[in-house]
Amino acid sequence: MFITFEGIEGSGKTTQMQKLAQRLGNAIMTKEPGGTPSADRIRAILLDTTSELDPVAELFLFAASRRQNVVEVIRPALERGQVVLCDRFTDATLAYQGFGRRLNLDQLRMLNDWATGSLRPDLTVVFDLPEEVGVKRARSRNATATTDEGRFEAEDLKFHRRVREGYLALAEAEPARFAVVDANGTVEEVFERMMSALTARAPQLAA
Repeated sequence: MFITFEGIEGSGKTTQMQKLAQRLGNAIMTKEPGGTPSADRIRAILLDTTSELDPVAELFLFAASRRQNVVEVIRPALERGQVVLCDRFTDATLAYQGFGRRLNLDQLRMLNDWATGSLRPDLTVVFDLPEEVGVKRARSRNATATTDEGRFEAEDLKFHRRVREGYLALAEAEPARFAVVDANGTVEEVFERMMSALTARAPQLAA
């Protein structure tokens, strides 16, 4: 099973993915951008606040990072029969580069399919909260971070609002795959909401 975790900056998706991995015990965790040595080097460019990237160049870097992660980590783990948990995947491209940067969604979907060999998640959790709350959380986190990964947090609230609206539109279009979880509340409260949504779609995760 391939489960992806999505949401605006500061939505808490990474924390919730890690908690689910602890619950499952034998899942593979990975992330985007990154997940492999070469993809991590691409991540450093994409998230560095000093990087000045054209939106299409940004898109191609995300696709390159994703391709390495799929080929080296995700597909091999799925072929071994493991559960794979990924912090962002193709829906992030649609939300950020499509709705956020206003690039053509059909072209983005075509590039996603090419980069992943048409791999799609079985389940996708979107952690939803107001953009001003998420960005405030993310900027506070970055202020104490040891690496500079704040390029997207530096975008204005209108950008993050478009990203949030994009995620909600994607979820509405595919309700069988997406679960939208209210990300307000304590870590445990959000985790219980997430588990309730996931097990409703995949009861085996409750075992």
